[in-house]
Amino acid sequence: MTSDDAVRAAVARLAEAQATRVPCAPVRDLIGTDDLPAAYAVQQGLVQGRIAAGAAVVGRKIGATSQAVQQQLGVDQPDFGYLLDEMDVSAHDGAPISMQTLLQPRVEAEVAFLLARDVAPQTEEEITLAYVRDAVEVALPALEIVDSRIEGWNIGFTDTVADNASSGLYVVADRAAGRPLTEVEPVEVEMSLSINGEVRSTGTGAACLGDPLEALRWLAVQAYRFGDPLRAGHLILSGALGPFVPFAPGDRVVASISGFAPLVADFTD
Repeated sequence: MTSDDAVRAAVARLAEAQATRVPCAPVRDLIGTDDLPAAYAVQQGLVQGRIAAGAAVVGRKIGATSQAVQQQLGVDQPDFGYLLDEMDVSAHDGAPISMQTLLQPRVEAEVAFLLARDVAPQTEEEITLAYVRDAVEVALPALEIVDSRIEGWNIGFTDTVADNASSGLYVVADRAAGRPLTEVEPVEVEMSLSINGEVRSTGTGAACLGDPLEALRWLAVQAYRFGDPLRAGHLILSGALGPFVPFAPGDRVVASISGFAPLVADFTD
């Protein structure tokens, strides 16, 4: 069992890497390679530190949902992290997005869900696909800018969990561009992600745990078990539909997901 001192040391290591933008060594030397409660305790320490500094939780993200991304990360199961308001860099006015807070960014395209109501059942058995589907107000196209505080993306599963599921920033379409689930079926969407006009990643809704709504159901179960249920108004990034790819300042990234208008993001220093 990982000690509290080891958890605090891992929090401090990752927080310093974020503050200095200097990647750090993996934290699995502190918390081990299979102690998931310790990894999520580190994640909580990081998130609570940012909340204490003024950030607010606005949703969750699901990581490592596609086989392609699992292979890229060297993991074999999904995880989750928290979305904070300071991570939202959606530029609906078309302004370039700063990369100044990032260390080793990659970008991926996915379907996001805006929740109309709490997902807070009395029992875990209530959390069915139909239950979570009914909680969705609209689906939206999104870009997640994943990042790692750990040098060279040299991560194991506990490393990425501790590092808030390797989160960085996110871009989501304006709410008015959302589609209710009566108009779009997430499992059927097709995705193409281009950088400066060159297609760099493709995929489908079925690549995300078989169905982005199944990813949402999985997250709802984890949130229930952790005693921190999903809430009305939360944004949920359901996970990549294809491989993530590196990008750089000056790049234009376009996510084309069938059923939605293309989502365009320009990046700068």
